[in-house]
Amino acid sequence: MSRTLVIKLTAGAEEAERANQAFTVAATAVAAGATVSLWLTGDAVWFAVPGRAETFELPHAAPLADLVGTVLEGGQLTVCTQCAKRRDLTEAELLPGTRVAGAPAFTEEILTDGTQAIVY
Repeated sequence: MSRTLVIKLTAGAEEAERANQAFTVAATAVAAGATVSLWLTGDAVWFAVPGRAETFELPHAAPLADLVGTVLEGGQLTVCTQCAKRRDLTEAELLPGTRVAGAPAFTEEILTDGTQAIVY
């Protein structure tokens, strides 16, 4: 698959269905062979902290920890720089393979030819 999918999640556990949908789409795209970049902003950044995805529950949904694992194995998981700082999170406190980056990196990704961006 030659296209890239960039997904930005702006909701945390307080909006469980929206959060789960972003991870489901990201993991499904990884499984389909797409290049996937999932950005976590706002309270969604907590999903990149070890143990947090395991506490998330949504009936009739795949376990969030499994979806996060799929994204980390085959895509890129990014936490917003400002969002991490507002929550006193450092890259060392996040799941291995997660990067911290800001608006310039996000903008560069979404403006690349062949890229589709989705915001949840």
